[in-house]
Amino acid sequence: MIDPTTLPTEPGCYLFSDSEGTIIYVGKAKNLRRRVSSYFSRHDLDPKTSRLVAAIAGLDFIVTDTEVEAFILENTLIKKHQPKYNIDLKDSKRYAYIHVTDEPYPRIHTARQPDGNGRYYGPFVSGREREDLLRLLKSLFGLRTCRRLPRRPCLRAHIGSCSAPCTGRITEDDYRERVRRAEAVLKGDIAGLIRTLREEMAASAERQEFERAMELRDQIAALEGLRERQHVDRQKTYNEDIVNYIVSEGTVFLMLFNVDRGTLAGKREYTFDETEGFLEEFLVRYYADHEPPQEVILPVPIDDAVAGYLSHLRGGKVRVVVPQRGEKKNLLDLVRKNVEIGFFGDRIKLDELKRRLHLPDLPVAIECFDISHLSGTAMVGSMVRFLWGKPDRRNYRRFRIRTVEGIDDFAAIAEVVRRRYSRLQKEGGEFPDLILIDGGKGQLAAAVAVLRELGIKVPIAAIAKREEEVFVPGFSHPLPLERHEKASLFLQEIRDEAHRFAITYHRTLRKKTVAP
Repeated sequence: MIDPTTLPTEPGCYLFSDSEGTIIYVGKAKNLRRRVSSYFSRHDLDPKTSRLVAAIAGLDFIVTDTEVEAFILENTLIKKHQPKYNIDLKDSKRYAYIHVTDEPYPRIHTARQPDGNGRYYGPFVSGREREDLLRLLKSLFGLRTCRRLPRRPCLRAHIGSCSAPCTGRITEDDYRERVRRAEAVLKGDIAGLIRTLREEMAASAERQEFERAMELRDQIAALEGLRERQHVDRQKTYNEDIVNYIVSEGTVFLMLFNVDRGTLAGKREYTFDETEGFLEEFLVRYYADHEPPQEVILPVPIDDAVAGYLSHLRGGKVRVVVPQRGEKKNLLDLVRKNVEIGFFGDRIKLDELKRRLHLPDLPVAIECFDISHLSGTAMVGSMVRFLWGKPDRRNYRRFRIRTVEGIDDFAAIAEVVRRRYSRLQKEGGEFPDLILIDGGKGQLAAAVAVLRELGIKVPIAAIAKREEEVFVPGFSHPLPLERHEKASLFLQEIRDEAHRFAITYHRTLRKKTVAP
């Protein structure tokens, strides 16, 4: 069950996934909460969007600093995941170049491949940015776009967006100076060009050439706007990972952003106990399974031996950077912002669940059980674990029912609960803060009996599908929870994940059974 009220109101991207965990749609938003809520509150959705909403089983998001960053990130995520419900632009020009031709009066246009004369700039990771930049350069410097110089001036010449070399009103040298300035922008030397234009504007004003001075002023303003680069779309030739974290009550909440040649490509989330040297231990373990990038951006310094180990793993130098200001510090702050929202936004759900279920402790770890079968055959059980409000998929468990024949959900629940917690007792494992059962009073009673038998005292509740009623031991009636309350929606989310996991296992067993 998706609860949009838990989302932040910042800009960013949201990712919808289906019951199999496959990402089916990537979208952007100026306000994540408002945009995602609109999918579930409107009744006038078009047929395609209605099918999308019906298929949504999971939600993830990445917060950005600006809406423009969300546009760029959305483009990257769509290319990476190719979601089913996003528009498939097979002729996308995402990786195209800007081409400046080698002619007496050079032309500027989009090129798919650098396979001709002249100069090529790019490739551009964002088609939208490339087209906006191309449009700006054409109008700012009056560059021609026609394949051949026409005999008569075109509309662009009449409206003043082209310097119209076809009319002879501009010399070849003056036109080439305009091209040189456009190429300075494409090379990234915007600051140097702005300085030149400021000097020229001052000289024009001193000569009382006010029309020319105003033209230069407008060019400077446009270039200064262009210079405001986005954090997540920095043109780089190397990859980076950005790591930041928050430590709270002995637990580390950490995020790692992967940046692919200047473009944010995705995030990874981790939660683990705080120990001495936890950051260095995390880096060693993480990069044992993932190739280190050329640069790792961290909030604090690490031991030189660890940095050397990363370089050894990569087979080349890995720069470890701890920025104090500037662009990389902004990126580090953006990751921390996502940690705050991504992890501690879920803290609200946990606090609410603790209050509404009258739990003694915050339900940091929750384990939920479900049973799946087809007319009593191939009966299986599933257990999913949520940690700090998020799925802890490494600790999911599947059970093939051994002791129950026919249709007996109560006995099946008793079996999987007994197997799970008798094993934890034997191995000295940590018990959850809350056990959740998919079912009603009967399933709850079966699980409670097993816990008493084992001498285990862990809070337990059950949630019934039809009316989303929540039952706890000692009460014959369901708790007075409204199905759209935060606590109820969180329980539904956990239950739905357990059901999805059970169904997936059940289908796998059925395929094996009917296989020739």
